[in-house]
Amino acid sequence: MRSYTLTAPAKINLYLEIIGDRPDGYHELAMILQSIDLADQIELHSISTDSIRIYCDHPQVPTDENNLAYQAAELMATQFPEAFSKHGGIEITINKHIPIAAGLAGGSTNAAAVLVGIDLLWNLGLTQSELEELGASLGSDVPFCVAGGTVIATGRGEQLSPLPNLDNIYIVLAKYRSLEVSTAWAYKTYRQQFGNSYIRNTEDLAARAAAVHSGGIVKAIFAKNTAEIAQKLHNDLERVVLPAYPQVLQLREVFATQEGVLGTMMSGSGPTVFALLESEQQAQAVKLKMREIIPDEDLELFVTRMTTHGIQIVSSV
Repeated sequence: MRSYTLTAPAKINLYLEIIGDRPDGYHELAMILQSIDLADQIELHSISTDSIRIYCDHPQVPTDENNLAYQAAELMATQFPEAFSKHGGIEITINKHIPIAAGLAGGSTNAAAVLVGIDLLWNLGLTQSELEELGASLGSDVPFCVAGGTVIATGRGEQLSPLPNLDNIYIVLAKYRSLEVSTAWAYKTYRQQFGNSYIRNTEDLAARAAAVHSGGIVKAIFAKNTAEIAQKLHNDLERVVLPAYPQVLQLREVFATQEGVLGTMMSGSGPTVFALLESEQQAQAVKLKMREIIPDEDLELFVTRMTTHGIQIVSSV
């Protein structure tokens, strides 16, 4: 039986603006998404039965239909029944390195890896845009996780426009293991507090989303100006999450005082906070200092960096 091993990188938001309400009930968003080196490893094997099996080394990750990776395999079986019948079922092993419930798209990137892996296992020959389109039906972050790199994402996050790739910008991630922030709560609370500022007209929504392409952070990305990118970080959801979660606010405030930190922000709906730095040496020093200032065993800290790719093949047998 054939098998593939793939890496599934996490993502952070460098920019997140909530523009208004969409007719489908989602928020119209304008975001800049960035792949990072912190990644899960996904192994896919064809098996002789017509079942989908998931194994994971993290006890809190579901191994049934509640797992987005399972849903991705189910989607492929439904979309390509002849290939499913010919090649048989799928066994998926997830080696978890991305913290869970962290706002880093861990579930979405696993699902993206399953889509890419099954395409290879079944010789479907799908294009990247076809894989992204399949991913959009699973979740807003999945198309980006297939593509990776640095992109502007609009709509509910599924419409992607590539930007010049960023790499060798180092990142320290901080997240309390036991702390979770509900994405649905964050967006609902934002709507309750700031909905009066939303754009309602469909044409104006599109115009505002398009305006991000000429915004300050995009200019900084084209110029590869790390310090300027760090100064232009923006996340509307901080307005509701930081007041409600003092631990997340504390991480942001402590990062901001550390030597070498160019900028800091919460990623997505949290609770992960990241800091941008120019070298690995600086990043390691900030990680040590954070551990010293906040000696809480519940606090996870990671040093990683920006990367230029999404799902990648490690090996095939």
